[in-house]
Amino acid sequence: MEIGMSGRISSMDFHRTSGYLVTASEDESIRLYDVSSATCLKTINSKKYGVDLVCFTSHPTTVIYSSKNGWDESLRLLSLHDNKYLRYFKGHHDRVVSLSLNSRNESFISGSLDRTVLLWDQRAEKCQGLLRVQGRPAISYDDQGLVFAIAFGGYIRMFDARMYEKGPFEIFSVGGDVSDANVVKFSNDGRLMLLTTMDGHIHVLDSFRGTHLSTYNVKPVPSNCTLEASFSPEGMFVISGSGDGRAYAWSVRSGKEVASWMMNSEPSVINWNWMNTDTEPPVIKWAPGSLMFVTGSTELSFWIPDLSKLAAYVGRK
Repeated sequence: MEIGMSGRISSMDFHRTSGYLVTASEDESIRLYDVSSATCLKTINSKKYGVDLVCFTSHPTTVIYSSKNGWDESLRLLSLHDNKYLRYFKGHHDRVVSLSLNSRNESFISGSLDRTVLLWDQRAEKCQGLLRVQGRPAISYDDQGLVFAIAFGGYIRMFDARMYEKGPFEIFSVGGDVSDANVVKFSNDGRLMLLTTMDGHIHVLDSFRGTHLSTYNVKPVPSNCTLEASFSPEGMFVISGSGDGRAYAWSVRSGKEVASWMMNSEPSVINWNWMNTDTEPPVIKWAPGSLMFVTGSTELSFWIPDLSKLAAYVGRK
């Protein structure tokens, strides 16, 4: 089943409970998919503002997305059901490069090239808080919505979401890697976190102690791209894109590469499409609570690992 695009996918997000996937692509469209059938349910165009990052809210047909037109950096709350804007969030003065929603309430955070991180409530147009940073910020809430991380300049700063104005309660080093932070994420159980950087490094840390556990290396990405990585649902594996257009997987326990996929090779997966091999990294995400991940480039691809080839899963049901 082929799912082609007229523009490269720049962002995607799974809804936590509904089985929906949303994508944003460079053809200025937002698409809603049913994951179980891999079918596109709706396409909405954003020709006036463009679209770059997109995230679900708690509602399965409501998303927040960032612009990509160079003149309006507002964030927008959009109903996919009837294609109506519910709210605009104005405050950033340059491109938004990181966006994370709190899974426990109506708040979210956004990080921008204007070197600010803004804290928002979905019910209010004005930001509820502002933090200044000294670089390109990568940001993320943990799964409980109690803590958020801001990464830049070789460090990850940990904030209590209820007392963020007091500053970070922990600052973790990522081993001297000062290249631009791209993505920071927590594992589902909150025990691990990862940080990707433009130089092609994926760092994995203990999120409680800040202990550096491993670094995986891929080909660096172009300056206008984002290197994305994702934990598997149980936190045992990390998958990542790469500047060579491939996708890679590593075991968190051993730190070793366990798989890689590229076009015109025989992958150890059941796939519904092929991923293009090019110099831009694919967008990549594990589906919540499922042994399936999705990659997005000029095509959207659904991947199911062959568990017989992953020793950690042999004997599991």
